[in-house]
Amino acid sequence: MARTDAEFIQGKYYHVYNRGCDRQDIFKEERNYKFLLNLVAGTLASNRIAMIAYCLMPNHFHFVIRQETERPLSVDMQQIFNRYVKAFNELYHRRGTLFEERFKAKVIDSEEYLIYLCRYVHRNPLEARLVSALEDWRFSDYLEWIGKRKRGFGSEIIWNTYVPSPAEYSRFVLEYEPPDELVKKLRKIYLD
Repeated sequence: MARTDAEFIQGKYYHVYNRGCDRQDIFKEERNYKFLLNLVAGTLASNRIAMIAYCLMPNHFHFVIRQETERPLSVDMQQIFNRYVKAFNELYHRRGTLFEERFKAKVIDSEEYLIYLCRYVHRNPLEARLVSALEDWRFSDYLEWIGKRKRGFGSEIIWNTYVPSPAEYSRFVLEYEPPDELVKKLRKIYLD
């Protein structure tokens, strides 16, 4: 089920994302967000993948993940989203596809791009004008990154390596102006 532009390799980082069919909401209420996060937490407990950063939005999601074993993360992602769609359809008495297409996964090819991508993922609710302060969006791990919520299932791989302090990460997310080449790269990769 997974569509990728790169082969899944142990130890590599990936941006996994998708959106609702016709840009419709894939989360209608808080319990939907929590259900998906519980499915992800169950998979993370197996230590096959490490969650670096995530953000769930009403009509799409972003995961920054590292594959920890030889088992392709596409297998786990397929299981998670099949279970989510089945439960969503049952709950809302609907049938058919929920997502626009199979999830996408892009390999993250540099450390600079990895940390910038985490910033991009965390800024999503602000950019979409869903909140005026990122601290108000509960469906990402931004609050863990800035030390305002107990760390959940997120991996400390990046926190311990690239984030000198929660305050510095907050400033990075809110004030940093990325180099034009990173912005262009992101737009090129994710432009519809």
